Amino acid sequence: MNYQSTPGAPVRSGVPEHGRVPKYYAVKAKLALMVDELGEGGPLPTERDLAVRYEVSRETVRQAIRELLLEGRLRRRGRGTVVAGPKLEQPLSLASYTEGVRRQGRRPGRTLISLDRFPCPEALAPEVGAERGEPVWHMERVLLADDERVGLESTYVSEARAPRLDVDFDPDSSFYAYLHDRLGIAFGDADERIETVLATPREALLVGTPPALPMLLLHRVSRDTDGRPLERVRTLYRGDRFSFTTHLGRQD
Repeated sequence: MNYQSTPGAPVRSGVPEHGRVPKYYAVKAKLALMVDELGEGGPLPTERDLAVRYEVSRETVRQAIRELLLEGRLRRRGRGTVVAGPKLEQPLSLASYTEGVRRQGRRPGRTLISLDRFPCPEALAPEVGAERGEPVWHMERVLLADDERVGLESTYVSEARAPRLDVDFDPDSSFYAYLHDRLGIAFGDADERIETVLATPREALLVGTPPALPMLLLHRVSRDTDGRPLERVRTLYRGDRFSFTTHLGRQD
């Protein structure tokens, strides 16, 4: 049988058992080979040229390109389409976003959208170690990698833990480093949940993506080394630019 030889690729190149392959998928497979040959930044021919080359309609080509865009193999540049670089691999650990991006030779950054203080609602109180009604910070920042917008991060922390956050903290820097280096607070452990969502119109505008682009949403509740609740973070990552890694060990 004609099994796909590339590790991790779909078996038999994703061809169903009855052997009938949709036209767009056949074009997508050919485009995937072209992407490998062109390399990062290589320009894709126009939809019209591809339709002539593969003897299909432009809508068929458009659907194939759309899927490669969603998978992060291609990206838009101006009015054209080019081959995208490899996805950023973010470790599922207590390491910060800054550390994860730097390990891959990219330059991390953040743009502050808002930093507000509000009375803590009852549902949030146990997650940040505050009483209902006590002041809590909410900080929202766009995540950058080499000046490319790749995510949106919302951090909630009790004012009692970071009373001068609006004065001492550089929004473009690592919040974890600030807590550790300036406030002497070390992270102990965290609970994290990941799901796939579509961005809201506001989120899509801030991250610079189409609303239909799938996003990876991470919810994290962290505690310090004494087991006290520390922060709650909601981070939205572009599904076409990120993958997540972790190491699994056997539990006896």
